[in-house]
Amino acid sequence: MDYATIRANFEKHGFATQLFSTAEEARNYFVESLDKQTIGFGGSITLKELGLFEALSERNAVVWHNRVAHAFDVRRLANCARVYITSVNAVSESGEIVNIDGTGNRVAMTAFGPDICYYVVGRNKITPDLATAHHRARNIAAPLNAKRLGAKTPCAAQGDRCYDCDSPARICRITTITDRAPFSMKSEIVFVDADLGL
Repeated sequence: MDYATIRANFEKHGFATQLFSTAEEARNYFVESLDKQTIGFGGSITLKELGLFEALSERNAVVWHNRVAHAFDVRRLANCARVYITSVNAVSESGEIVNIDGTGNRVAMTAFGPDICYYVVGRNKITPDLATAHHRARNIAAPLNAKRLGAKTPCAAQGDRCYDCDSPARICRITTITDRAPFSMKSEIVFVDADLGL
């Protein structure tokens, strides 16, 4: 993986970047960087695998709907955070981010709201170009997430690809392509040279 070129492409698009060899190094970076902050989390297996909620909760107020019963209210609360941390469904080596969302809270916060948005990206999420990033988000990440959530959709049942269904339980409702960092906030990509998330 040519991280130097990938990082240069994202930096050319207005993103700050970091690169870590392990999940532990990435977790330590966040712990050392964030203190006494209000932090919102987007839905993310990657963040769970990093143990980031527990690590950051010691010195910050961390809001994550995956940790409470009343998820909808907590999503709204997370949208008031000064710092937002999420993952991605895919990124391209050319410097674009693709995310697919059902509720919209995660993609909304990556576009506007916090002072800084961090994206944690495992090497398994990196694709050669925008077309393959979109394909990965739609045909790999989305079916795996639908299956994990127990959605009653063809992709969850089959687990193999997107069926572009009209199921009421469809989780693919909003697709965003972020090809430049928004004017409204600092955006940082934290690359981890390990497989993380779905």
